[in-house]
Amino acid sequence: MQELSMHILDIVENSTRADAGLVEIRITEDRTNDLLTIEITDNGAGMDRETLEKVLDPFYSTKKVRRIGLGIPLLAYAAQKAGGDFHIDSERGVGTRVHVRFRHSHIDRQPIGNMAETMVTLIAGNPASDFIYNHVNDHREFSVDTREIRKELEDVPVNHPEVLKFIKETIEDGLKEIGVSD
Repeated sequence: MQELSMHILDIVENSTRADAGLVEIRITEDRTNDLLTIEITDNGAGMDRETLEKVLDPFYSTKKVRRIGLGIPLLAYAAQKAGGDFHIDSERGVGTRVHVRFRHSHIDRQPIGNMAETMVTLIAGNPASDFIYNHVNDHREFSVDTREIRKELEDVPVNHPEVLKFIKETIEDGLKEIGVSD
């Protein structure tokens, strides 16, 4: 994976496979402290201690079809390579929290990528789940919450093509307003 948005997509897909009804994605760009932080929190099934201990092993996966789990190890490696770190906490029946830090200016830090496309892909493919995407660029902040969008839609599904187009444009415009470009 060459962009952080693809890592985020992979991690959030893990969340939705674990029956998360709500996934929060927070990206914080803090140039003053030379940090880029990504935090993904879900209310899915969570992992027991034994599974959590194996999560960084690329040859371990709970998937039945493809018995390899590269997503989390690749994200952890990307953080390490860019002068950062990776932490994951999980509790069975409560959910999971992934916290990743990068040195923002590090030459090996992958670009964030297209978060508007990533969010639209997640929403389109997981209409039963809700997503909160929050992006802080220094002290400017943008946020979108599908729970709020659903309230306005009434009977229109959140993954309707026109709704997805609106969400994508909203995210693109919001990120431009706070000075983020993909």
